Amino acid sequence: MRWIFMLLVVLNAFYYVWHQQQVPMQAKEVAPLSLYQDSRRDIQLLSESKPQQRRVSAPTDEPPEQAVCLFLGAFDEQAQAEQVEQRLLSLDIRSQMQVVESAGAVDYWVYLPPLASRQASLRQLRELQARKIDSYIISQGDLANGISLGIFPRHDSADSVITRLRRAGYEPLLRELPRANRSHWVRIAPESRRLVDDSLLERLSLDFNGLQHQLMPCEGVASAP
Repeated sequence: MRWIFMLLVVLNAFYYVWHQQQVPMQAKEVAPLSLYQDSRRDIQLLSESKPQQRRVSAPTDEPPEQAVCLFLGAFDEQAQAEQVEQRLLSLDIRSQMQVVESAGAVDYWVYLPPLASRQASLRQLRELQARKIDSYIISQGDLANGISLGIFPRHDSADSVITRLRRAGYEPLLRELPRANRSHWVRIAPESRRLVDDSLLERLSLDFNGLQHQLMPCEGVASAP
């Protein structure tokens, strides 16, 4: 019986070994080394990471639009503008009187240029006055010691005087003098502009004959002295 038992044990052992050799081994899946290294490179500690610099396009530097203010006017006399200013101040509307200068008409100046000396110019002046020709010595400027023969608002009037003097043997010259228009306006402060509504403008136009309101650049207007 003992030999039979030992034989069975040997047969079982032999059968186990043979069966293991017949079953193919299952290979364990191992990730390639390159993938492992790549994953290591993708991992960073928070302390090692650098803040990303945001690429924000710089805003376009466009020139700011020029501020526009409300002006009330125009007044030839400064006193009238001051009255409007005081009226607005009584209504808690901040305002300031300002002077606006604009190009106007042209005057025509007829004159004789300066001579070699002042004495020579004075002799010429006495000669002109003896002929009943209105004339004055010029005391300053680039025409100092010259002789002024009049300033005329119309070109044809100046031409008439030039023709008369040439017939008398003189050679007068003509210079154009631009005439600047000076008017007084009351500028409403930007923070008070909302207080100047249509009803207030209508009341002011009734109290101040010919009052106008106009939008003009806040800067570039001369302040009243």
